[in-house]
Amino acid sequence: MDRTTIRMPIARDRTTSPRGIRRRLGRPASSAPGTPGTSGTSTASTSPRASMRLHRRVRHVMAGVSIAALTLVGAIAVPTSAQAATYPTWDELQAAKANTAAGAAAVTQITGLIAQLETNVEVTRAEAERRTDELIVAQQKFDDAAARADQIQAQADASAAEAAAAERNAGQVAAQLYRAGTGDVGVSLFLDAGNSAATDALLAKLGSMEKMVERTSAVYNTAKEKQNAARSLSDQAAVARGEREKLRIAAEEALAVAQAAQAAAEAALAESQAKKIELEQQLKFLQDTEAATAAAYQEGERIRKEEEERRRQEALKNGAPGAVASSGWAKPAAGGITGTFGPRSSICSGGGCSGSFHYAVDLGTGCSAPIYAANSGVVRFAGWSGTYGNYVQIDHGGGVWTGYAHIRPGGTFVGTGQWVEAGQNIASSGTTGASTGCHLHFEVFVGGSRINPIPFMADRGVRLG
Repeated sequence: MDRTTIRMPIARDRTTSPRGIRRRLGRPASSAPGTPGTSGTSTASTSPRASMRLHRRVRHVMAGVSIAALTLVGAIAVPTSAQAATYPTWDELQAAKANTAAGAAAVTQITGLIAQLETNVEVTRAEAERRTDELIVAQQKFDDAAARADQIQAQADASAAEAAAAERNAGQVAAQLYRAGTGDVGVSLFLDAGNSAATDALLAKLGSMEKMVERTSAVYNTAKEKQNAARSLSDQAAVARGEREKLRIAAEEALAVAQAAQAAAEAALAESQAKKIELEQQLKFLQDTEAATAAAYQEGERIRKEEEERRRQEALKNGAPGAVASSGWAKPAAGGITGTFGPRSSICSGGGCSGSFHYAVDLGTGCSAPIYAANSGVVRFAGWSGTYGNYVQIDHGGGVWTGYAHIRPGGTFVGTGQWVEAGQNIASSGTTGASTGCHLHFEVFVGGSRINPIPFMADRGVRLG
């Protein structure tokens, strides 16, 4: 890998982006269902709409988790004993973790939605109960009004009967007076003049008749007044019955709407609870898949590390890479020289383009081969560094540093500030950054400038390549 200028790496965190599908979950509701108002229609209609909104959000959450689960099944294949060489990659492990986290978040969210739905059900149930109470009160008032109206009507009928009887009596008296005639009374008074006894008897008779007329008239007038009052009360009772009937009908309509809202809320809650069970089952599947993927990845890492250790031990035995010379320096990796120090054409790949001067030597290690510290010292940097890909730099003191580039993902075994020994396995080769194949880009700094590593290492008894 080439660079045309000296650029010191800056420590920063970089994580591999998982290839699994991440779903953005819907936001939790910002407010709880409203409190029932005085209007039965408006209150009852608000609750079903809130239930439908929550229902749609539940379906959105379910869609996201279902897609994540299907993606995970298609993207991650856990190796079997017959496929011992195909272990999950680092990216696939991160994807499994991301999908499990998304599934857990979905379960958490739908649990919150169910809590809101349960609150909504309680609100609509309370509204239905309130409307039921209102209907009972309205029915009672209607029944009371009807009974009162019947009583008033009975009184009116009785008063009308009395008036009719008084009217008949008055008519009879009038008829008798008419038949007796006023002329007969005058003649009788004239003929009976001087006969005080006859005159007194006649006058007494006339007085009795007058009193009878007065009494009959009073009874008639009283009955007439009762009849008029009863008619008025009867009319008022009819009006009251009509008003009470309107209230009763309105109460029945409000109850029907409230009951519909309660039924809708309970239906949404029941479906959401069923969806929660389904989500929990999917989450368990995701967790099981993540565990299996992680186990397979760890098994692959174990086998790889055993192989690296075997290679290292063999190298130490044969004085090969990692074996420390009497000078204290060690060969950083096995493999022939595939790129020398000096000018060459720029190399471009998915990780960027190198410069036109190669300030290092490339060793064709192959993939996942061990990389060793060329000498003891303190790790100055360990992380991602642009076209270098994953990169480690060690300060050996006296102004001498060494650099190791294109380390594979997950293949850095040391951290910044850590002390390492000469020949220590610090990394595993890869092809990150501006690289076209697995190799080690090995560089040497003296006084801050990069020099040709081949003669430098040869002077210390280490032959590269």
